[in-house]
Amino acid sequence: MGSRVDYDAPGQWCTRMLYSADGSRLFSCGTSKDGDSFLVEWNESEGKIRRTFSGFRKNFPGVVQFDTTKNRFLAVGDDSQIKFWDMDNTNILTSTEAEGGLPSLPRLRFNKEGNLLAVTTADNGFKVLANANGLRALRAMEAQSYEASRTPLEMKVSSSSMLTSIGPVVSKVERVDSPAKPTSTLNGVEPMIRGIEKPRNLEDVSDKTKPWELTEIVDPTQCRTVTLPDNSEIASKVARLLYTNSGVGVLSLYTNGVQKLWKWSRSEQNSSGKATASIIPQLWQPNSGLHMTNDVPETSEDAVPCIALSKNDSYVMSACGGKVSLFNMMTFKVMTTFMPPPPASTFLAFHPQDNNIIAIGMEDSAIHIYNVRVDEVKTKLKGHQKRITGLAFSTSLNLLASSGADAQLFFWNMENWEKMKSVALQLPPGRTPQGATRVQFHSDQVRLLVCHETQLAVFDANKMECIQQWMPQEVLSSPISSAAYSCNSQLVYATFTDGNIGVFDADSLKLRCRIAPSAYISPGMSNSTLVSVNVKHECEFLLSLSMFYCNSQIVHPLVVATHPQEANQLAVGLTDGLVKVIEPSETERKWGLPVPVNNGTENGKTLAPSTTNTSEQLQR
Repeated sequence: MGSRVDYDAPGQWCTRMLYSADGSRLFSCGTSKDGDSFLVEWNESEGKIRRTFSGFRKNFPGVVQFDTTKNRFLAVGDDSQIKFWDMDNTNILTSTEAEGGLPSLPRLRFNKEGNLLAVTTADNGFKVLANANGLRALRAMEAQSYEASRTPLEMKVSSSSMLTSIGPVVSKVERVDSPAKPTSTLNGVEPMIRGIEKPRNLEDVSDKTKPWELTEIVDPTQCRTVTLPDNSEIASKVARLLYTNSGVGVLSLYTNGVQKLWKWSRSEQNSSGKATASIIPQLWQPNSGLHMTNDVPETSEDAVPCIALSKNDSYVMSACGGKVSLFNMMTFKVMTTFMPPPPASTFLAFHPQDNNIIAIGMEDSAIHIYNVRVDEVKTKLKGHQKRITGLAFSTSLNLLASSGADAQLFFWNMENWEKMKSVALQLPPGRTPQGATRVQFHSDQVRLLVCHETQLAVFDANKMECIQQWMPQEVLSSPISSAAYSCNSQLVYATFTDGNIGVFDADSLKLRCRIAPSAYISPGMSNSTLVSVNVKHECEFLLSLSMFYCNSQIVHPLVVATHPQEANQLAVGLTDGLVKVIEPSETERKWGLPVPVNNGTENGKTLAPSTTNTSEQLQR
């Protein structure tokens, strides 16, 4: 693809670059051949140094290592010490020898929460520095895992004033196991991180004193909603919707081929700078005034918009019935175009380990594995009977899952691109395969969420069998328009053609919350006279029917996207062209309570392997 911006690193030798946790700031740390170390912050759009941090020992052989945390602190291993900087101050904040035993250039890594810092030692072991929250988490894990492991952590807590003076790290915890001794702890810190990321939530413990009830969000005061600003005079349906991987922006693709990007910025009200329903973002454009617009054929009624974003948010590729265009996300310039129709592209997915490799689903039911750098289709995957409507990679299983308008799933081996198995969805009696089928992997990279207008389903991709299924019923009886996992894969958000949004427990596919259209769609959105009738619940004033135009069209979400770090935040793209970000109210902070296992509802059902129609057995 070529680089967006060239960076001339200080010292021009060994350099490592890292973004801050929110992806908004770029730092590098490196060493010259003469042994001079440099820690700098970059102006990412121009490739120029914004600030240089001081405090390194001069002419020291070797390459320094560093890490960032909490969008505020930098930590560097240098001169047998750990040195800390505030990102906004070039002078060193503090340093520590961690009670000695560190190599001259220790390696280090923060955990996701920034309350633990793993540091290598001179005897090939490691130490873990922790603040108060980190110590509490470690002690909780020790208590929980003692009986199972019989090898508890021995903690030594330091009261060093050096360490207590800064936020990320205030104490030290040292593991005394021999580094060579096999233990249940892999790579030192990772299992600790997992334990911290999934604590036992209070909501996991059901309130035994009162029966569980479905949470109904029917009034705007019950949630937070922001409509993303748009100055377009001609409304076009929102066909695809994505959050940027950094969580600071939302990207939409419309049926007319136009893409729009909204960004949130840091402020007193939004210290993280991430997407939120509490603040109106900016419709972002580069200074050049360029728009990201795709080629659209004259007969665009049957065109299928498709879009994919690179992992580093640098590039977006999209198509709308014409050629696939690769855009630079900073400048909105078209870097290249490829795959002109016919056939047209209908779904796009970046390879998870190589941004130059793209899986492209086609209108003629084939899947092209395309290398952008050499402009070459490496292979074509054939098996579907209708256009491709979904693609998802699993790195842990090393496979590609594909779905089509033929209501079939195919599983392909990523090493040789051979078909492993195909499975047909179990459709309601009398229904013929039609409409889009979408797929998305759970964060465990094994379970696969499948969305069709007739159902939500979860497949075990390892066994390639359906293990859960839910079909529209009761309060959510309209066809499904889209669905997506929350960032932690504990929830599934599904949108419906009557404007309702369902929030499901991901493991059981049981409905825990319904967001009615009256809660987030304004009754005055139609330019025509609204039809109104009396409804059962007065608080649902004109529920659903208030969304009818006189021509019987209903404003409803066509697509849903979920925030990459906030599990309870979602964005929806509507048929009238508006994009809305929705979050629970400040008092609730979540969408309802988990459905108890024994509540008796037949909300979602577990399927035996025999209920899935397997058209072909696993190829061995």
